[in-house]
Amino acid sequence: MTLRIGIDARAAAEEGAGGGRVVRELVRALAARDDPHAYRLYTRDVWPEPLDGRFTWRAIAARDPVWHLRTALAASRECDVYLSTNSYLTAWFTRVPVAPMVFDLVAFDPALRPQRRSGIIERATLGLAVRRSAVLLAISQATADDLVARFPRARGKTVVTPLAAAPSLAVPAKALPAGIPERDFVLTVGTLEPRKNLPRLVAAYSRLPHAMQDAHPLVVTGRLGWEADETLAALAALGDRAIRTGFVADGELGLLYRRCALFAYPSLGEGFGLPVLEAMAAGAPVLTSDRSSLPEVGGDAAVYCDPTDIASIADALAGLLGDPLRRERLRTAAPLRASAYSWDRTAAAVLGALEAMYNAVQ
Repeated sequence: MTLRIGIDARAAAEEGAGGGRVVRELVRALAARDDPHAYRLYTRDVWPEPLDGRFTWRAIAARDPVWHLRTALAASRECDVYLSTNSYLTAWFTRVPVAPMVFDLVAFDPALRPQRRSGIIERATLGLAVRRSAVLLAISQATADDLVARFPRARGKTVVTPLAAAPSLAVPAKALPAGIPERDFVLTVGTLEPRKNLPRLVAAYSRLPHAMQDAHPLVVTGRLGWEADETLAALAALGDRAIRTGFVADGELGLLYRRCALFAYPSLGEGFGLPVLEAMAAGAPVLTSDRSSLPEVGGDAAVYCDPTDIASIADALAGLLGDPLRRERLRTAAPLRASAYSWDRTAAAVLGALEAMYNAVQ
């Protein structure tokens, strides 16, 4: 069986992290497979990655939501199935079987303070996409459970397709970003937005003994997001004990994971928690939240805290920083846990779902 598979590949060129990383690694993994399918990558800007002749770029110059309508019409003419990686809206108009990727249900939880515009769009579009889609690809079992709980119609057509750490992170840079100590810092990674819970992390860090803070400064990596004033004020209050790097390239991020004393990620909610898996793959001791998908990803190779309880975060930080032997045990266990995930497995799961989706309508 040879399929013409359409993929929303906009994020490959438009987003440095998050969805952009997912699309880039998925396309690379598909390209590494020996299958007969033809792939049409729909985009606005072409991602300059060398791909073989099975892959064709289809640039459509339009802004949202017109892009989705034009792409749906084109994919309906040119493809047998369509993978919607970055929008639920395309599923409304596509006449071939379509499988949206569901990253999380954050937009439906006001307590997580999602970005206002994207939250409105997701709440308005996901319900009809669930009804019209042949398959829904959830990036974790936790996300699949949340999806079915909110949209019971998704039961029976939701497939879990976990993510993986990017191979590029395994090739660290030769030097850390300027101003970062060589070792022993506490690292946190992610867009500065409310659900990343950085004000509570800072408050917990501030409870550590001063000597421990001096020995382990807090390094914060990631771009500035929305509603970040509280986070920025908390970091500013730490003075030179907090170091912001902004967005960093993969090589630098890989080196940060390897050099940190521990990786702290007390997020209030995640669809998968890719930074946790990335840190584990690099051998970092991981402290993360005891909710959503994070225990699913970390298993028994991470330490967990209640992200709503500053004392819980502080106790976990102090316990790990004060116990080098425990950190070494985690450094050994973490890569083994991370090795259970790979982009080849992700690609195989996605491709299997698309093939089954096509066969079901024949």
